[in-house]
Amino acid sequence: MIVLFLPLFLIFLMLSMPVFFGMLAAPGIMLWLTDSTRDWALLYRNIYNGIDSFPLMAIPFFMLAGELMNRGGITLRLVDFSQSLMGHLKGGLAHVNILSSMLFAGLSGSAVADTSALGSMLIPAMEKNGYKRRFAAAVTAASSVIGPIIPPSGIMIIYAYVMGESVAALFLGGVIPGILVGLGLMAVVAALAKREGFPVAAERATWRERGKAALRAFFPLMTPVIILGGILGGVFTPTEAAAVAAGYAMFISLFVLRTMTFADLPKVFTKAAITSSVVLLLVGAAMAFKAVVGLSHLPELLAAWVIGLTDNPLILLFLINILLFIVGMFLDAGPAIIILGPILAPIFVDLGVHPVHFAIIMSVNLTVGLATPPMGLVLFVASSVSGERVETIARTILPFLAVEILVIFLITYFPPISLAVPEFFGFIR
Repeated sequence: MIVLFLPLFLIFLMLSMPVFFGMLAAPGIMLWLTDSTRDWALLYRNIYNGIDSFPLMAIPFFMLAGELMNRGGITLRLVDFSQSLMGHLKGGLAHVNILSSMLFAGLSGSAVADTSALGSMLIPAMEKNGYKRRFAAAVTAASSVIGPIIPPSGIMIIYAYVMGESVAALFLGGVIPGILVGLGLMAVVAALAKREGFPVAAERATWRERGKAALRAFFPLMTPVIILGGILGGVFTPTEAAAVAAGYAMFISLFVLRTMTFADLPKVFTKAAITSSVVLLLVGAAMAFKAVVGLSHLPELLAAWVIGLTDNPLILLFLINILLFIVGMFLDAGPAIIILGPILAPIFVDLGVHPVHFAIIMSVNLTVGLATPPMGLVLFVASSVSGERVETIARTILPFLAVEILVIFLITYFPPISLAVPEFFGFIR
């Protein structure tokens, strides 16, 4: 009977109960109904234990680094650099939007931060340049999912923590998939630009102008180099890398670029703290949820059921992608990874799927869910920034989602896309 906490949890979600409370209420009620109140201690104990982790300290530091970069006007420098490279193309500002998302992904690792920071700047600019506002909002939402795929990535840190994988291996595994998503979105823009006659944003920049734009963006673009270089070189751990990234962002904003003052810091720290608290509370609740999942023997039951369908891993991977895509429509990526990772990953690892490969499949799929109707979080953020209705953005984003789904299946059935880079650097043997 305890297994019924899962449908109860889904009912709570449909009733718009906050995910944090739903994760605790559903198992708590079922433990009470099954007279297992002695196991209630698992809930509140695991909330604290789930948060009390050194690797998870990377999340607030990366959040802080993203806020410092955004507040310091660094986003504008990335947009200017992107425009110098792609502004002369048909549909130039849409291409600039996507390329800026790819560059910003190396700074924040957050889809929501990407949508908010770039959307507030590029959606009005695209509308002024002749694009429909709903299209500008859809491009921003679709490209923002690159944020948690290209390193650093908050959800990959969570996956590595829950499943005991290497953060560096997952970060490297996300590089090629993130680039593929960006190129796929640009291909859609190119096709639509030819059909709809999208405008050119600016004249082709000279190499001198591109060089100036690159110099202005040099210090921000060094952030992912410092993060990945330090981790791969064994100079610091991913958690220490996040702290270094935050310190670097503060230093260049205050003293090098001088785009921020000490008076701005309280607001930056407050916003980063609130965002981090939400994420970490969800992680704590999800770890408590995971403990009750173990008590219910659900993983074993689900594994037996899945393997009973077919023993062909290719078909199972197809089915699991469909499942993850549906889950991603309703549940945020972080909680979904913590809940489903311990259930699904062992099944596929036993079937011969590499743990890092499955981690990337799951992370990318659930990240795309952030832009998928009806509950995709970045759709609501894009709606808030643009003033367009969520339903309107959801209809316009469909061609972009189709390409992102295609990339998910490419990642699924061609493991080298995920494994080549971490294998090259010696994180997979």
